[in-house]
This record gives sequence, C-alpha cells and structure tokens, in this order.
Amino acid sequence: MALKITSRLFTFSHRVISCNVFSSASGYSERFKVKHDRQNRRFTVSPGSGAGPNECAVLYYRFTGQKEVDLMSTFVPETIRGQGIAAVLSQAAMDFLVEENLKAHISCWYIKKYIDELPQQQYKHLIIS
Repeated sequence: MALKITSRLFTFSHRVISCNVFSSASGYSERFKVKHDRQNRRFTVSPGSGAGPNECAVLYYRFTGQKEVDLMSTFVPETIRGQGIAAVLSQAAMDFLVEENLKAHISCWYIKKYIDELPQQQYKHLIIS
C-alpha cells in the first residue's frame, strides 16, 4: 500500500513539475497566464518572470458524464501562494462550465469555498450536489 501511495505522489509531483512549458494565455488576469490543457484535463498558471521553473499551479478535472465534470483539485506551490492564483484557476474552470454548457461535481474544498463566497452566486445552477 505504501508503494501505491508513493507512486501516486511521484506521479502528481511529476505532473506539477512538468507544467512549466505552457505559454499561451487565456486573459483571466494581467498578472497570471492561464492555460487550458484539454487533453490532460487541467488548467495551469505559470506566474512568469521571476518564478522558478517548477512553480506551476494546477486545477484538475475529469469528465463524469456526457455534460458533467468533476472539479477534483487545485494545487498552488507554496512559494507562490497567497496571490489569488487558486481563485484565477477556479474562475477559469467556471468560465469553462459556462462556455461548454456543463454541470459540475465539486470535489475540491477550495473551489467549493470560491463558489460559495462569490457575491452574485451566478454559478450555483451549474453545481451538482
């Protein structure tokens, strides 16, 4: 069992480390570039100049049905936390739901918090309880 957990942690670390290659922007913030990697079902933010090559934040999702996704997790490296990057990733995921007319299960505690704290509550109808 320990081997299985270690293997999963290595796979997750490898994914985060390898995401420094993205360069296109979606325009969610002038400060951060968001990349939607549809093939790997994730959104990434690379803070840009001054950041180390391994400092990439990521939000993972998976399709659970024809028009349903599960927003599974967000990860922001410790060195770049506290700058609103998880919120930028969460907003990108919400925009994706709207654009693709999808409904979402929310497994990630941060995304749940993000949606609950939005003043307009405009995404509540997209969430599957």
